[in-house]
Parts: sequence; structure tokens; C-alpha cells
Amino acid sequence: MRGAALYFVNQIPSPEKYAGLITTDLMSLSDYKALSKGRCPPALVYFHENQLTYPLAPGEHMDYQFGFTDITTALAADRVLFNSRTHSSAFFSRLPGFLKMMPEYRPRWVVDQIRSKSDVLYPGCRFPAQEVPGAGAERKLPPLIIWNHRWEFDKNPDEFFDTLDAVLENGTEFRLALLGENSQTIPQAFIGAQNRYGDRIVHYGYIESREAYIKWLERGSIVISTARQENFGISVVEAIRYGCVPLLPARLVYPEIIPNTFHADVLYRDKSELIQKLIRLLTNYSGFQRLRRELSTAMARFAWENLIDCYDEELEKLARMPVNTKSDDLPKSH
Repeated sequence: MRGAALYFVNQIPSPEKYAGLITTDLMSLSDYKALSKGRCPPALVYFHENQLTYPLAPGEHMDYQFGFTDITTALAADRVLFNSRTHSSAFFSRLPGFLKMMPEYRPRWVVDQIRSKSDVLYPGCRFPAQEVPGAGAERKLPPLIIWNHRWEFDKNPDEFFDTLDAVLENGTEFRLALLGENSQTIPQAFIGAQNRYGDRIVHYGYIESREAYIKWLERGSIVISTARQENFGISVVEAIRYGCVPLLPARLVYPEIIPNTFHADVLYRDKSELIQKLIRLLTNYSGFQRLRRELSTAMARFAWENLIDCYDEELEKLARMPVNTKSDDLPKSH
């Protein structure tokens, strides 16, 4: 996030040759524009996360400069898109409080400036818009629970494994596939899981092949999230689309991506309710096949095929925008 602008300034020596600039919030757009050797084309920033609301790891302290980079990047953009309404709402709810931490000359005007050019556009997912197979539970074997999230603290693996422990104490069996990417040291929770669940673990670790990953989702029965932070949740949407019944927190983005009619079945309020719903699902998985199919169908709205027109419209708008040579949209004095 600190160095991205310096990298791209050398990679794109003549930005004025392009019709538009598209970047994520992980690059400082204001830095790039200031350092660019040519006039920048209209810029669109896609916020898939933000530094104002991102949870801190244990012992970590907030780097406030990252928050200000989000603000200046959004101000420097001609268009700002968030990956969900939940994410957009969280950002704008936190922004005024963040600005109040400034000792003086607080730029309260930035809230309305950013909001005026912001909207929501869900990310497109790489699965068919038409019906997908989704095998679900294999006959005569316990249902397969899928973890396909990053192996990091914000996905809260400790609560996930605590839940599985409670299920086993109840005498309920399952199989477990621990998928998902880990870019740092393997968290202790996953190391302990290898010993604790033994042969119940049928896969352990990241799968490089997209095709092999999809096959695991098709074999899966249940996908669980215990996340502390989630602005959209592509991994959960993928798992549901390929046939896994979800159990998700009744917070973050999940009430938004799951249609209201399914909330009572698949959303939980606390760990106790998660344990109860998981035991019920594991012991009577065959009774949830209609729910599995209906949820899979509901996720089709996030397929690229069904979202591509919205993206085309945004890109056409961006290409039609005039090239700005100065910040005419900023207030002259405050």
C-alpha cells in the first residue's frame, strides 16, 4: 500500500494514452497522480476492503496513515465503488469518527465529497450462471465440512475449531477439508487441528489448481464462516453455488448476500446457536437438499455473466469522463 504508486509510476510512463485508470484501494491514487509524468485519465477505485474498519490482529496497533491513504485515494478518484452495501455503510459510518481524531482543521467535507461519487458493485464470481452439479454429501460417509477461507486471524479459526470440538463432544461425526490460502506462518489453530481431528481431515492446505478446488466444493456438504471481517465473501458464495449449505454469522455482509427467506436456516447469532445448527445439519443432512439447491440457485446472481453488463456500464462511463488537470471538485476553503 505504501509503495504501489512508486511501482506503477515507472510501469506506466504515459498515462494520458489510456482512456481510464482502474485501481483498488491498496494503491495511493493521490500519490500516483502527483508523481505521474503525464496527465492522468479518469480514475475508478474499487474498495474491496478499507483501513478504517479492518480489524487489528492481537498486539497490533492501527497505522493511521493507511486510513488517510484511503481518504485521499477516494478523493483523487472520479468514481468509487464498494463491493457491497454493507462495506459502503461501514466505511461512511466510521469516516466521521476517524476525522474527529485530527487535533484541528478537520476536513469534514470529505464525507460528502466521497459519498457523491460512490456506489456499490458486487464482484463477479467465476462460476456458471446456469445450474451447477454440486454433489453434496457422499453416501455412507459423514458430511464434509469445508473451510475455504484465508488462514488468518480475521477469519477467526479458533471459534471454528471450538465449534467442531463441541460437535464431537456431542457424539456427532463429520469429515473436514481445510482449504484456503496461508501466506504467512501457519496459525497454531490449524497445527493443533491436524493432531486433534486426525483421519477426519481429508484435505489440509491450499489447492493451486482451480479445477481441483471446485471439485472439493462439489464434494462438500457444509461451509462455515466464523469471520470477524467480511465485506463480500467470494469463498462462501462459491461454496454455496457448488452445493454446500452455509452456516454464517448474522452480521457483516452475510445478511446481504443471503436472501431473507433463508436467514433463519443458515445465519446464527452466537457460537451456541452455530453449534446447535451444525449438529442439526450434520445429523439430518439429507433433509436439507432442497435448501441446498435453492441457495445454489440464489448465488447465480453473482456470476460474471449476470454482472458483466453493470461492469461494462461503469467502464463506459469512465471512458466518457473528461481528463481533469486540477482538483476543481474540492472545496476552495474550509
